[in-house]
Amino acid sequence: METLGSTTVICSDKTGTLTENQMTVQEILAGPDRFVLTGGGYAPSGEILTPGGTVLQNLPVALAECLRCGLLCNDSLLVEKEGRWIVEGDPTEGALLAAAAKGGLSGQEESKRRPRLDTIPFESQHQYMATLHSDLGKPPVVYVKGSVESILARCSGALSSEGALEELDPGKIHEAVEEMAAKGLRVLAFSRMELPEGKQRISHEDVAEGMTFLGLQGMIDPPRVEAVEAVKNCHSAGIRVKMITGDHAVTASAIARQIGLAHGEKALTGRELAEMTDSELLETVEEVSVYARVAPEQKLRLVEALQTRGQIVAMTGDGVNDAPALKRADIGVAMGITGTEVAKEAADMVLTDDNFASIEAAVEEGRGTFDNLTKFIVWTLPTNIGEGLVILAAVFLGIVLPILAVQILWINMTTAVLLGLMLVFEPKEPGIMDRPPRVPTEPILTRMLARRILLVSGLMLLGAFGLFKWELTAGAGTAEARTVAVNVIVMVELFYLFNCRSLTKSVFEVGFFSNPWVFVGSAVMVGLQLLFTYAPVMNIAFQSKPIGIESWLRILAAAITVMLIVGIEKKITSRGMDRRKTSGSAGISTAML
Repeated sequence: METLGSTTVICSDKTGTLTENQMTVQEILAGPDRFVLTGGGYAPSGEILTPGGTVLQNLPVALAECLRCGLLCNDSLLVEKEGRWIVEGDPTEGALLAAAAKGGLSGQEESKRRPRLDTIPFESQHQYMATLHSDLGKPPVVYVKGSVESILARCSGALSSEGALEELDPGKIHEAVEEMAAKGLRVLAFSRMELPEGKQRISHEDVAEGMTFLGLQGMIDPPRVEAVEAVKNCHSAGIRVKMITGDHAVTASAIARQIGLAHGEKALTGRELAEMTDSELLETVEEVSVYARVAPEQKLRLVEALQTRGQIVAMTGDGVNDAPALKRADIGVAMGITGTEVAKEAADMVLTDDNFASIEAAVEEGRGTFDNLTKFIVWTLPTNIGEGLVILAAVFLGIVLPILAVQILWINMTTAVLLGLMLVFEPKEPGIMDRPPRVPTEPILTRMLARRILLVSGLMLLGAFGLFKWELTAGAGTAEARTVAVNVIVMVELFYLFNCRSLTKSVFEVGFFSNPWVFVGSAVMVGLQLLFTYAPVMNIAFQSKPIGIESWLRILAAAITVMLIVGIEKKITSRGMDRRKTSGSAGISTAML
């Protein structure tokens, strides 16, 4: 949790984490023509429109084959539950099924007519999936879908609208891809090839060349609304967010701009990443916000480069190949819905909803937890130091001890539970995500906090020892004087507790009543101190004695004085920090000029 709160870079997947993972095919290129699809989500209802905007009545051969390829080269199902269509399997494949249904193709009929014989499953290093099908009275046919680059590299021709084989024009296809990707569409390419009679199995060598290009399908995966706000909060908190995706670079950049990640800079592709030396990557890794067409094994290299630059890295992943990067990252975040068991075991935390906003919330929670831990330490140390100083002062001065061992035990047992523990319930301070991440090498107790601890310890010594001597000088017995000293320590702790509810701000700035448990603990603590002072059984057990109202007034005066002094110290320190920030900003502005 401490590491999560000090995260400086979050490397996130795009699909399903920064986006909704609700794919819908919106555009298709088949032959020379482009088509637009209506309807949204996974519902198989909608129409295919011609370039002129009219509803398409009869599917051209190339379009029908492009849709058929997406339908048959597919391992997912569309299911209607409670009036809502959902996908059982991969969302991208669900979008292809819905698009085929809008074209009038039935998955059941097509599978019956062209039963599957063999499959090459999708692998990130190959970036395609292939299925072999028998075709009644015809040679077996293999359908392939995948990234544009991987499909074009295997094609030697293209299918025309009428079904004739024509020359492949890669430049025109890439132009169409760029236009689709610029709209934020995720683009897949499709191809087919007939194989010799009797072919029952396929390998990568079978689909390495000689295929026929069928077309492109561009689908939208809109950004999560909450991810936009989460990215904005991360930037305010000094956390850099980097998108790492297997999608086309233009698509990734378009989505990144929509969620506020990129502002015109070019995405770095996996191919460019592979060509970079380690020194070149170190120079650019912090500046680039979008990485496209990245292989899982390249994530590990990115993590190591960022860590070499001194960054605390949180990395998301879901696949088996993501495990090394998840393990190497300072915080590995596995996807709870789409993640494999290997990824979950390698990660430090599992994202149950696969939502980037949950990562941002976890970082915020980590900061709050670390803050409360620091507050407890800053609160409890003066007690131990103050008690020790009181004993040492009495020993060096050669006088009777102001507090006994059993009384110290009483103080430590009761205050730690009833006062210190209440800081655990302290809500996160306003603006906790508006400050930069904590420097990992910075100690928990900074110089400012160490100075405050010594200040309170000294004030506790003066209050407890001073009023102990006051009571003895006024004629009180040793037991009464010790009771006063114990109550001084406890009341100083109680009032100092309100100082510790924020390390830099006044308790009124964070909300005086925002933590009701502080008041509950304080009330019980006061009740126990009254029993400690006046209950006969407690007087016997802890060698205490009742004290008068004048003694209580002096005790409260000492406690309130400590609270006010610490409040003034915080105000002075806060102003000093603000001046340093202002001068630092001015220096930066001057340098920029």
